[in-house]
Amino acid sequence: MALDTGRVGDLNVSFEGSRATIIDSYMPTLDSGPNIGAALKAAREFRGLSLQDVADSTRIRRAYLAAIEEMRIEDLPSRPFTIGYVRAYARALGLEAEAAVSRFKAEEPATDDDLREPVGVRRTGDRRLGVAIVAGILVISATVAWNFAQRGIQDAQAPAAPVAAASPEQVAPPIEPQGPLALGAPLPAPVESTIPKLYETPGLDVAAAAGGSADAVIASNAARARNVQVAAAPTDLPAVFKADGEVYGAPPAKAAVVLQARESAALIVRGADGSVYFARQLAAGEAYGAPQMRGLIIDVSEPSAFQVFVGGETRGLLPANQTPVSRLAD
Repeated sequence: MALDTGRVGDLNVSFEGSRATIIDSYMPTLDSGPNIGAALKAAREFRGLSLQDVADSTRIRRAYLAAIEEMRIEDLPSRPFTIGYVRAYARALGLEAEAAVSRFKAEEPATDDDLREPVGVRRTGDRRLGVAIVAGILVISATVAWNFAQRGIQDAQAPAAPVAAASPEQVAPPIEPQGPLALGAPLPAPVESTIPKLYETPGLDVAAAAGGSADAVIASNAARARNVQVAAAPTDLPAVFKADGEVYGAPPAKAAVVLQARESAALIVRGADGSVYFARQLAAGEAYGAPQMRGLIIDVSEPSAFQVFVGGETRGLLPANQTPVSRLAD
């Protein structure tokens, strides 16, 4: 009958001739011991490793490794972390990691408990927050009490104003109507309510005089533009040009037109493209000689303030604020 010697995980046999000698008759496995923790501890001790050696190689705290060996689940972190520690512990000992995890799960079934906080972590409140809240409540309470006290003091100090009863003699009798009420003359309407002046369409009189058609108006305006005449010259105007101040622009002998200011006025000379050739406030007696250039336009602030000379002889006063030089020289 065969002798049952139990389960043997490994045999280390040495042969000397025909005789075999068993050196190590037992090596722990994951099935050894009453639980997975005892199996891991037996395998560690069999290999001559300390808890600190395994902690250094796995980066797991020594206290957690000791709790796994003794199956003190309450001293370990939440279940996912503990399963990872068991897997790393078995792998560090050269054992089958998943087999170690399977035995741990079989011996410690999962529960529906919430995840526990890591061991050694204690939830503490910030005492400074409580102190700040209490201080704020005290400040608000003191402010409210001070306001109520101030209002009470003011109410106590303010004397009540005596209410004098009116005598019957002091009460004014109602005014009774004394016949029809006379009204004064009506006031004039305000300025903004007066009827404005009727609007007159520009060129309407010209159109009426030219027959009333648009073509007649255009032809009339063109004729007036071609026949620009200078204003009627006053009798006191000099007949020939005589410089009575600074002369700007071209010399009078070479100028197409000479404009002499009779009083202080502004003079601007523009080209056909709108560029400004001359701009100045001329004093009385000063003059401007317009050069022999096509397209020049005279623009003045007051036409009657300038006398026109062509070839040194007077042509009267400027007819309008804007006048082409070529039409003055004709």
